[in-house]
Amino acid sequence: MPQFRHSTRRAIGDQHGNVLNSTVRDRLEGNAARPSPSGCSERRTMLAKLFSYTLIGIDATPVEVEVDVSASSMPKTVLVGLAEAAVKESTHRVERAIVNSGYRRPVDRVVINLAPADLKKDANGFDLPIALGLLLASGQVAFDRTGNYAIVGELALTGDTRPIKGILAMALRAVSEGRDGLLVPTANAAEAAVVEGLNVFPVGSLAEAVGFLTGQLDMDPEAVDLDELFAQHSHMEEDFVDVKGQDYAKRALLIAAAGSHNVLMIGPPGTGKTLLAKRLPTILPPLTPAESLETSRIYSVMGLLKPGQALMAVRPFRPPHHSVSDAGLVGGGSPPQPGEISLAHKGVLFLDEMPEFNRKTLEVLRQPLEEGKVTISRALRSSTFPAEFILVAAMNPCPCGYRSDPRRACSCTPPQVEKYLSRISGPLLDRIDLHVEVPAVPFTQLAEMPPGPPSSEFRAQVLEARARQTKRFGAHAHGPTVNGRMTPRQVRKFCTLKPEAMSILKAAMEELGLSARAHDKVLRVARTIADLEGSDEIKPQHIAEAVGYRSLDRSVWM
Repeated sequence: MPQFRHSTRRAIGDQHGNVLNSTVRDRLEGNAARPSPSGCSERRTMLAKLFSYTLIGIDATPVEVEVDVSASSMPKTVLVGLAEAAVKESTHRVERAIVNSGYRRPVDRVVINLAPADLKKDANGFDLPIALGLLLASGQVAFDRTGNYAIVGELALTGDTRPIKGILAMALRAVSEGRDGLLVPTANAAEAAVVEGLNVFPVGSLAEAVGFLTGQLDMDPEAVDLDELFAQHSHMEEDFVDVKGQDYAKRALLIAAAGSHNVLMIGPPGTGKTLLAKRLPTILPPLTPAESLETSRIYSVMGLLKPGQALMAVRPFRPPHHSVSDAGLVGGGSPPQPGEISLAHKGVLFLDEMPEFNRKTLEVLRQPLEEGKVTISRALRSSTFPAEFILVAAMNPCPCGYRSDPRRACSCTPPQVEKYLSRISGPLLDRIDLHVEVPAVPFTQLAEMPPGPPSSEFRAQVLEARARQTKRFGAHAHGPTVNGRMTPRQVRKFCTLKPEAMSILKAAMEELGLSARAHDKVLRVARTIADLEGSDEIKPQHIAEAVGYRSLDRSVWM
């Protein structure tokens, strides 16, 4: 709850500052400037303290907003506490919002402190708590409503509230701190209310916030029906029924979805690589409430949630352009911000024309692909962002794109092809489980072939395979829940082979020159193929199919 502290000659009040003293009552009654026996007005110092939040990466950090108003011959407003430029500018906006809301701007010396002092504050959510602190410290209002509240929000010059970024992260932090409630702008209320166990009070203006805290205005907490939200925003337009032919590629994407495996599709332009990639999220399992909160928090911090959309209801699909920078892809800046790989968390990251990406930029994907997270280190602190996604990459077989197209001749020389393919390093390729050739579709298939199976049919198979994996890994609370993220130790435990299957894998290792990492990738993919068939045993045909998805190691890259 906003706390009030006051120092005068006659201080009355308990240690928590919940009771106003006589000087404040005098001010509220219009008698703040009573002359002393000597004929001079008394000098009074008044201090208000409220609680708010700032964002560090994708996490909310508590901030105490202290406002001190004292009589001075030189009226001045001072903002301290390592505030960034956007926060410093807020004092002028807050002063006009106070006046335009019908209150008086303090003409005394005002000191606003944002604690802790060593934490940079760069957010627009301090307007509302600063304004309330000014009104409280200047004696214009008295907060009678008891409770442990936190307050965030930006103010317009009219005194109306405006939405801010990262409200979901702030609501999650408020719950973890045991707050009784969170006062937020009305436009942010639905987003914050998806967090269970927290009373979210929407305020449309500074006057409404004052009315609520003074007890003059009763307000019901915002209520959100999560089932209705998911039903409203979970519809996807794309469907695999739109894709004719490409059965081999569809099979590979089915395996990728079932085991959370990374995919590289290679083929001439116009063969449907992008069409296929966009439809991968439609066959992935629906987001769980916990996954939705994880993903929505990132989008909330970046301000990417659509108006009226309180949370993410479908798995994200992020297709960054090949001109993206390192910071744009993996995150960066000061303070660090999430990049595209974190925005693709629990979804799909699609890199079209992969060789056109800067090679240095691609190399930074190695750690996230292995660990499912990325750590951005700076001099003062480091931030870790989640980045558990399925990578789907697409590329042409050569610079002109027609090396494997029987209908058009390739105009590229061998050195040009070699230079083009060398833009993707072997270590990065090793981290991609499935290499899929996507050939040109004959005209007869495009014209005469009936539509293929819908996404719902593929998703049913994926859900069955995922259920088998959940059962298998259920005893490992902190381990993976999908085959694609098994550790080497778990690969040895859950991917045992009989002699016939082992001989096929051994022959493939020797012929293709696979690395130890690629060896484990083959076993993980084979385990997923077996799960799709409902088999507890990895059979020779499962190993053979998994090895087939490593054929590009030999035919293209060697």
